[in-house]
Amino acid sequence: MHFCGLMEIKTAEFKIAASNAAGCPKGALPEFAFIGRSNVGKSSLINMLVDRKDLARTSSTPGKTVSINFFLINTKWHLVDLPGYGYAKRSKTLRVQWETVLIEYLKERENLQCVFVLIDCRVPPQNSDISFINMLGEMGVPFILVFTKLDKLKAIDSAKNIEKFKETLLLDWAALPQCFETSSEKVIGRKELLDFINNVMNTPKEL
Repeated sequence: MHFCGLMEIKTAEFKIAASNAAGCPKGALPEFAFIGRSNVGKSSLINMLVDRKDLARTSSTPGKTVSINFFLINTKWHLVDLPGYGYAKRSKTLRVQWETVLIEYLKERENLQCVFVLIDCRVPPQNSDISFINMLGEMGVPFILVFTKLDKLKAIDSAKNIEKFKETLLLDWAALPQCFETSSEKVIGRKELLDFINNVMNTPKEL
């Protein structure tokens, strides 16, 4: 058994790949969605989070899929893997198709509790990240920031990049969302993310 704070991951299984919001699972299970630019380390983070080696697999053709992948965790909630944005080689047609599906999912999916926006701490602020975050704000979709690949840089360099990203975000925002720092390789941030999910699931919704 693998304990992590208040949440123990007992089961994690792939459920369905939906091509649009209508194809998403029925029922009222809470959903936590993960998204980020291509090569941000999303699959590795998901696998680290649920303590599985290959639950989420990195596509051999990044940017070529528009499916929304659902994973059932502990038979109680869905972890949702959204395809990455900002992939330069994706065709305009596919990009428009995916953006339509994504916006439909974010607007219409009542089960969605929070979007985890993954940010690569190795690079300076990217326009695609800022634009997506601003869109979430305009739509009123709850989200948090998850800085990835903390182990790939010296601590001082990753801290500088993270601080710069926050400063850039504050040009458009009055306050920062909740932020987490992670490393899939060194299993940093796993407890904090699972505790966050657990707290959201156990917090009564305001009427």
